[in-house]
Amino acid sequence: MIHPEQPRFLPISQEELRTLGIIQPDIIIISGDAYVDHPSFAAALLGRVLWDAGFSVGIIPQPDPKNPETFRVLGKPRLFFAISGGSVDSMVSNYTAAQKRRSDDAYSPGGIPKRPDRAVLVYTDLVHRLFPETPIIIGGIEASLRRFAHYDYWSDSVRQSVLADAPADLLVFGMGETTLCTIAKRAESGIHPRNMHDIPGTVWKIPPKQVQKLDMEHICILPSFAEVRDNPDDFCHAHIIITGNQNPYTGRPLLQRHPKTVIIQNPPSYPLHPHEMDRIYDLPYRREKHPSYEKDIPALEPVRFSVIAHRGCYGNCNFCALSLHQGTIIQSRSRASILREIASFRKIRGFSGIVSDVGGPSANMYGDSCPAWEKNGACTDRECITCSSVRSGIHGYLDLLDEAEKIPGVKHVFIGSGLRYDLIPHDKEVIKRMVRHISGQMKVAPEHITQMVTTMMNKPDGSDFEQFRVLFEEVQEGKKPRQYLIPYLMSGHPGCTIGDMIILAEYLRDTGLYTKQVQDFTPTPMTTSTCMYATGLDPKTRSPVHIPKGAEKRIQRAILHWRDPAHQSLVREGLIQAGRKDLIGTTSRCLIPERKRGEIMENRKRNQYSSKRPPGSLSHN
Repeated sequence: MIHPEQPRFLPISQEELRTLGIIQPDIIIISGDAYVDHPSFAAALLGRVLWDAGFSVGIIPQPDPKNPETFRVLGKPRLFFAISGGSVDSMVSNYTAAQKRRSDDAYSPGGIPKRPDRAVLVYTDLVHRLFPETPIIIGGIEASLRRFAHYDYWSDSVRQSVLADAPADLLVFGMGETTLCTIAKRAESGIHPRNMHDIPGTVWKIPPKQVQKLDMEHICILPSFAEVRDNPDDFCHAHIIITGNQNPYTGRPLLQRHPKTVIIQNPPSYPLHPHEMDRIYDLPYRREKHPSYEKDIPALEPVRFSVIAHRGCYGNCNFCALSLHQGTIIQSRSRASILREIASFRKIRGFSGIVSDVGGPSANMYGDSCPAWEKNGACTDRECITCSSVRSGIHGYLDLLDEAEKIPGVKHVFIGSGLRYDLIPHDKEVIKRMVRHISGQMKVAPEHITQMVTTMMNKPDGSDFEQFRVLFEEVQEGKKPRQYLIPYLMSGHPGCTIGDMIILAEYLRDTGLYTKQVQDFTPTPMTTSTCMYATGLDPKTRSPVHIPKGAEKRIQRAILHWRDPAHQSLVREGLIQAGRKDLIGTTSRCLIPERKRGEIMENRKRNQYSSKRPPGSLSHN
């Protein structure tokens, strides 16, 4: 093992390896993202952390599966390949919730998509074919959330663990810096990754015949792949066991049988202490795209001069997999480290004095803590979000933002991340301090307003959001320029009906919160909401849950765009189905107008034309 100094950029070509005096890199990272040397981009962060640990690292960004030579560009690594689909699951990146192929990818040069479908499998298969004797580690969000048998929305089927399908030796789940460094050190000592069975934050596999020889205390057996594929109750049971064992202190090892292999998950990695977080983010990131790119990387510009202050989220929204990836324990950096990072921006070309964000998954969770987290992790019998034992760090966070603005050359420090409005004290002075760091819009995510839907989402009740909205508006009285709440909303979530969406639309109409920020629920692997979507059951109670699909899903999304003429035909259909014709007309409370006779005739002609088209042709919807 060598101990090289951190390079200006991590090498992506043989020429750059030679310039650094490296004949053979210890580790090669393959990613579905372009290489941007910024801590928000996983390949850069992991590469620099490994380099800091004494390992030479090369990166192959977005290799072309149709050209095997792009996988050979750095040769063969001395220890292993580390493969990731990138910052986004490749299927989420490549397809909309309506399963239409996207035309852009923010993590590619010029926004031009280069990420293959099921990138982890595609990359791993090719690397194994080209370098059959070289160990392969898979990780990143795509591998992390597909580590067990899971429902796959794009094939409408239950698929095997990605480790069962991929010719890889080990899977790293969660934020993998500590885990990957441990793997590298053990590989350096001569241990093959396929034999590393006790590292927290990893999933490994063995042949079925070796299960009887396992000697693991407290191991928990999940329903098998065949059982969760064929039985909704078993799918729910597996989900409850998996989510109940994500505590790194008390979680048990989990075993799941697949037809040709058995996968075993070790408990998650322990949370990082502030000094460990500081070391990771104090590394010399250039905050630029690699100089070989002629076109810009769209994902860089919004975050270039932003700061990651913490990790983790204890909100546990049912549709979000963050707690299954980053964990529920808040891991915050020290104030000194954050201020050093902001001060360093002054030396970077293009810095105008504006820091776009100091935050994390939920910006105002920075500094939050609980005595239980330090010894036993998050409790499994209660929700942290409503627990009085959790200590808020909101005042320290606001003090940090104020202090950062005193750094010479820094004009303003904004909060760009989303905020948990239910964690903001109902105190006008606190809100005034907070909105001072908001540009023109405060981003919050009530997602919905009716109790049935917010319960299914595990979100606060709509009345909580209304209380915050009223307080926010009171703070805005007399302000010039005033600021606005931007609510993130969701349609098509399990448990949501057309009637629920109409109630939400009426609330937006009455409060003036009409927004285009509407997310159509997309079932992503491992979330509780996806479990509901796949099984039609609430996994905790096994009660049936209404699942919007097909035309109803399109109508639900359209209802929140009722002002857009392009959506009004679907809105009308939804209002009629729900028996709410009273919202069709010319009064101020109506969502859409009555149709004119000419429009009715035109629609009839269109429908007659549509009915004559051959089967399988595209509809006007």
